[in-house]
Amino acid sequence: MSDYRNRAEQRERATLSPHACLSTASRGRRIPEPEDPVRTCFQRDRDRIIHCKSFRRLAHKTQVFLSPEGDHYRTRITHTLEMSQIARTIARGLSLNEDLTEAIAMGHDLGHTPFGHAGEAVLAKLLPGGFHHVKQSLRVVDLLEREGRGLNLTHEVREGIEKHSKGKGTILPDSPKHAASTLEAQIVRVADIIAYVNHDLDDAIRARLLRPDDVPEAIQARLGTTHAERIANLVLDVLAATDLERERLIRLSERGLESLVTLRAFLYERVYDNPVVHGELQKAERILTALWWNFVDEQPEVFAREYWPAGVAREEPHERAVADFLAGMTDRYAIRLYETIFLPQKWPVL
Repeated sequence: MSDYRNRAEQRERATLSPHACLSTASRGRRIPEPEDPVRTCFQRDRDRIIHCKSFRRLAHKTQVFLSPEGDHYRTRITHTLEMSQIARTIARGLSLNEDLTEAIAMGHDLGHTPFGHAGEAVLAKLLPGGFHHVKQSLRVVDLLEREGRGLNLTHEVREGIEKHSKGKGTILPDSPKHAASTLEAQIVRVADIIAYVNHDLDDAIRARLLRPDDVPEAIQARLGTTHAERIANLVLDVLAATDLERERLIRLSERGLESLVTLRAFLYERVYDNPVVHGELQKAERILTALWWNFVDEQPEVFAREYWPAGVAREEPHERAVADFLAGMTDRYAIRLYETIFLPQKWPVL
């Protein structure tokens, strides 16, 4: 065993809670491989994710506001970074494994489509069997990355990616049997919503869809009136409500959970379903729909020859390959490809 990695693993055993998931206790990878001489298995997973192409493309994928002109609106990658910071703070406060927490956080949204959830809704409707960004994230790390070799992540990171999503559903699992097996994955699930409700609110205020005093009074009273106060109070709520000696679950207090649910509902009503935001996303839906039918019905041979994703076997359904290709696009690439295929191009002057 490498002395470097050995020392890192010894530090975990010496400093982390008995409830933490140690790297030496990992259930391993789908394809066994030699250990890294320096990094623990979870550090290695984090680095593989950060260096992969799907992670870089998150910089140009919509969070809420489509292709914003301003430089200060969140994209899918800034959401990932902000969420990771929140998750690591909670993990540190509970003496859990920050490396595992960070690896899950960095990989949780790799399967998101261009144009945010509007793009996901298009593929969910068109792809036989449906589409969900969580399953797509696993497909990215297992199959599509590294020219079809995948990232070969550990079981614990894959499970954390698989169980992070909530949508409009329950923020905390209804029972322990529905929770992720590691507390680090449970942290990511909670940190995800803490991050997005707060930064989406911040962006909506910046876009002048909301004013600061539009935030429900109950939320302001419980969580504070600023972005920083709301995040800090929710993180403190998680730390205070979680009692790992009593139950192996990450918790929120009743008031904290109610505040998150209320804030999420407020954002759906005033931001996510706002006609201004939704109107632009409808245009994005038409772009992806047109590209889908072009590659599925009108020019399948062109797609098979020029765009078939690496890692997708030719025996897989054509529609599945088209969905992988569209889901991997950035907003700007989807728009540019749409313009190339469907709009007249300038005639070169010789």
